[in-house]
Amino acid sequence: WNRDAVSGVKEEGEITVILEEEEETGALINTRERPDSQSDSGKSPSVEPDPETPNQHHCAHCGKSFRWLGSLQMHERIHTGEKPYHCSHCGKNFTQLGALVGHERTHTGEKPYHCSHCGKSFRWLWGLKKHERIHTGEKPYHCSHCGKSFRWLVSLKTHERIHTGEKPFQCSQCEKNFRWSGSLKKHERIHTGEKPFQHTNTQEEKTYHCSHCGKTFSQSEDLKSHERIERLCSDLSF
Repeated sequence: WNRDAVSGVKEEGEITVILEEEEETGALINTRERPDSQSDSGKSPSVEPDPETPNQHHCAHCGKSFRWLGSLQMHERIHTGEKPYHCSHCGKNFTQLGALVGHERTHTGEKPYHCSHCGKSFRWLWGLKKHERIHTGEKPYHCSHCGKSFRWLVSLKTHERIHTGEKPFQCSQCEKNFRWSGSLKKHERIHTGEKPFQHTNTQEEKTYHCSHCGKTFSQSEDLKSHERIERLCSDLSF
């Protein structure tokens, strides 16, 4: 799971992940999280798209197509800024019901979805589904360029940059572009003069810090290995 895409997920990130999950599974977050939920029109969202007309709903703002009307409606709120769902605990507003449901669990501590393999609990159903791939070894996303398979969609998209040459991360100092955020951060040390680790006569200074648990490491590779475990087992449980 790529930390650049989802890390302490912001609401827009939730929208992106949820919409991607809907398009992959063919199920709306509203119907998954709240079976009795209704669309903004007061009618239950359609759950049986016409197989002959995939992606039949188009965004009037950017032209993106969706298989589900509910997915389009949620997507359009990114453009309109509409946030019709409100948290009763803190008053925060959300563009979609599913995001509110997940947010409220941060107040209640509820994690209703449990892994049958290890017992780990999750606030989101899709978080559980993605976590379970660690146990099953399922890798449903395949690179169209080389055929390599990935456990998560965002990992596939990150990998594809190798083939496409896309470098979306730009240095603010010299405007050099990089394929991954980690490469950019390493490059920026040239400008800042930061030294990520130093040696002393007795021990190595630990200067690599995990943003999730605060644990420190003296080598970047050790931190990367630790964060990989964090991504697999922790990031999806928010």
